Amino acid sequence: MKKRYLVLAMALSLSLVAGAALAAGKDAKSLYAAKCASCHGADGSKAAMSKPLKGMGADAFTKAMDGYKAKKYGGAKKAVMEGQAAKLSDGDIKALAGYVSKF
Repeated sequence: MKKRYLVLAMALSLSLVAGAALAAGKDAKSLYAAKCASCHGADGSKAAMSKPLKGMGADAFTKAMDGYKAKKYGGAKKAVMEGQAAKLSDGDIKALAGYVSKF
């Protein structure tokens, strides 16, 4: 009887984790579509004011976004990205980093 409850509890835990991961992926896709795609393209291949996002790893994306938020990263036209980054939470950046890294 206890074994049955243990198996049930484990299955429930795994489904919650999987559901949260799927929700985060969907949220990242929606967030990217709303905040990034108009300049960077649906697949990150457009070079907005610099290099395209396509091919950028999660760590590089996070470093860049953190730099924009701190106003210590970017070229001559960085003000646009500083404004965009300021609107994103750390969780948003993490989710977007995972999403962008899969382009």
